[in-house]
Amino acid sequence: MAGLLYLPRLFVYHADAPKGSDASETFKVMERRLLKAIMTPAMVVSWLAGLWLMMEMGWYKAGWFHAKLALVLALSGVHGLLARHVRLFARDANGKKSRYFRILNEVPTLIMIAVVVLVIVKPF
Repeated sequence: MAGLLYLPRLFVYHADAPKGSDASETFKVMERRLLKAIMTPAMVVSWLAGLWLMMEMGWYKAGWFHAKLALVLALSGVHGLLARHVRLFARDANGKKSRYFRILNEVPTLIMIAVVVLVIVKPF
Protein backbone atom coordinates (compact mmCIF):
# COMPACT_ATOMS: atom_id res chain seq x y z
CA MET A 1 0.00 0.00 0.00
CA ALA A 2 2.84 2.39 0.73
CA GLY A 3 3.96 2.22 -2.88
CA LEU A 4 0.43 2.78 -4.17
CA LEU A 5 0.24 5.88 -1.99
CA TYR A 6 3.75 7.18 -2.74
CA LEU A 7 4.18 6.60 -6.48
CA PRO A 8 1.38 8.99 -7.54
CA ARG A 9 2.93 11.62 -5.26
CA LEU A 10 6.22 11.19 -7.16
CA PHE A 11 4.25 11.65 -10.38
CA VAL A 12 2.86 14.97 -9.07
CA TYR A 13 6.38 16.31 -8.71
CA HIS A 14 7.65 14.64 -11.88
CA ALA A 15 4.84 16.13 -13.99
CA ASP A 16 6.01 19.60 -12.94
CA ALA A 17 9.71 18.91 -13.62
CA PRO A 18 11.05 19.98 -17.02
CA LYS A 19 11.73 17.06 -19.37
CA GLY A 20 15.40 16.12 -19.45
CA SER A 21 16.20 18.00 -16.24
CA ASP A 22 18.22 16.43 -13.45
CA ALA A 23 15.07 16.29 -11.33
CA SER A 24 13.15 14.48 -14.07
CA GLU A 25 15.90 11.91 -14.49
CA THR A 26 16.05 11.37 -10.71
CA PHE A 27 12.28 10.86 -10.58
CA LYS A 28 12.55 8.26 -13.37
CA VAL A 29 15.03 6.24 -11.32
CA MET A 30 12.96 6.55 -8.14
CA GLU A 31 9.74 5.55 -9.90
CA ARG A 32 11.28 2.56 -11.66
CA ARG A 33 12.95 1.25 -8.49
CA LEU A 34 9.82 1.72 -6.40
CA LEU A 35 7.70 -0.15 -8.95
CA LYS A 36 10.10 -2.96 -9.84
CA ALA A 37 11.89 -3.59 -6.54
CA ILE A 38 9.14 -2.93 -4.00
CA MET A 39 5.61 -2.62 -5.37
CA THR A 40 5.41 -5.49 -7.85
CA PRO A 41 7.06 -8.11 -5.60
CA ALA A 42 4.91 -6.96 -2.67
CA MET A 43 1.76 -7.26 -4.79
CA VAL A 44 2.67 -10.82 -5.82
CA VAL A 45 3.36 -11.84 -2.22
CA SER A 46 0.12 -10.17 -1.06
CA TRP A 47 -1.92 -11.99 -3.70
CA LEU A 48 -0.35 -15.37 -2.86
CA ALA A 49 -0.80 -14.88 0.89
CA GLY A 50 -4.34 -13.60 0.42
CA LEU A 51 -5.37 -16.53 -1.75
CA TRP A 52 -3.85 -18.96 0.73
CA LEU A 53 -5.70 -17.30 3.63
CA MET A 54 -8.92 -17.31 1.62
CA MET A 55 -8.71 -21.06 1.23
CA GLU A 56 -7.52 -21.78 4.78
CA MET A 57 -10.19 -19.65 6.43
CA GLY A 58 -13.00 -20.53 4.03
CA TRP A 59 -13.59 -16.84 3.26
CA TYR A 60 -14.41 -17.58 -0.38
CA LYS A 61 -17.94 -18.37 0.85
CA ALA A 62 -18.50 -14.98 2.51
CA GLY A 63 -20.23 -12.08 0.79
CA TRP A 64 -18.00 -9.45 2.42
CA PHE A 65 -14.99 -11.28 1.00
CA HIS A 66 -16.37 -11.09 -2.54
CA ALA A 67 -16.68 -7.32 -2.15
CA LYS A 68 -13.16 -7.14 -0.72
CA LEU A 69 -11.82 -9.24 -3.58
CA ALA A 70 -13.42 -6.86 -6.09
CA LEU A 71 -11.71 -3.94 -4.35
CA VAL A 72 -8.36 -5.75 -4.32
CA LEU A 73 -8.77 -6.37 -8.05
CA ALA A 74 -9.39 -2.64 -8.43
CA LEU A 75 -6.17 -1.95 -6.48
CA SER A 76 -4.33 -4.30 -8.84
CA GLY A 77 -5.78 -2.28 -11.71
CA VAL A 78 -4.48 0.92 -10.11
CA HIS A 79 -1.08 -0.78 -9.84
CA GLY A 80 -1.21 -1.53 -13.57
CA LEU A 81 -2.19 2.07 -14.35
CA LEU A 82 0.71 3.36 -12.27
CA ALA A 83 3.09 0.98 -14.06
CA ARG A 84 1.86 2.43 -17.35
CA HIS A 85 2.60 5.95 -16.13
CA VAL A 86 6.11 4.88 -15.06
CA ARG A 87 6.73 3.70 -18.63
CA LEU A 88 5.31 6.93 -20.08
CA PHE A 89 7.46 9.10 -17.83
CA ALA A 90 10.52 6.98 -18.68
CA ARG A 91 9.98 7.85 -22.38
CA ASP A 92 9.22 11.50 -21.57
CA ALA A 93 5.76 10.85 -23.04
CA ASN A 94 3.60 11.87 -20.08
CA GLY A 95 0.68 14.00 -21.19
CA LYS A 96 -1.03 14.42 -17.82
CA LYS A 97 -0.85 17.43 -15.51
CA SER A 98 0.06 17.22 -11.83
CA ARG A 99 -3.62 17.75 -10.90
CA TYR A 100 -4.51 14.39 -12.51
CA PHE A 101 -1.92 12.66 -10.33
CA ARG A 102 -3.14 14.49 -7.21
CA ILE A 103 -6.59 13.03 -7.82
CA LEU A 104 -5.19 9.60 -8.74
CA ASN A 105 -3.27 9.69 -5.46
CA GLU A 106 -6.56 9.55 -3.54
CA VAL A 107 -7.96 6.45 -5.27
CA PRO A 108 -5.83 3.84 -3.41
CA THR A 109 -6.61 5.58 -0.11
CA LEU A 110 -10.37 5.35 -0.65
CA ILE A 111 -10.16 1.71 -1.74
CA MET A 112 -7.96 0.88 1.25
CA ILE A 113 -10.46 2.43 3.66
CA ALA A 114 -13.29 0.43 2.09
CA VAL A 115 -11.28 -2.81 2.35
CA VAL A 116 -10.46 -2.22 6.01
CA VAL A 117 -14.10 -1.48 6.82
CA LEU A 118 -15.21 -4.65 5.03
CA VAL A 119 -12.68 -6.80 6.87
CA ILE A 120 -13.48 -5.38 10.30
CA VAL A 121 -17.25 -5.01 10.04
CA LYS A 122 -18.01 -7.98 7.75
CA PRO A 123 -21.42 -6.47 6.92
CA PHE A 124 -22.67 -9.40 4.84
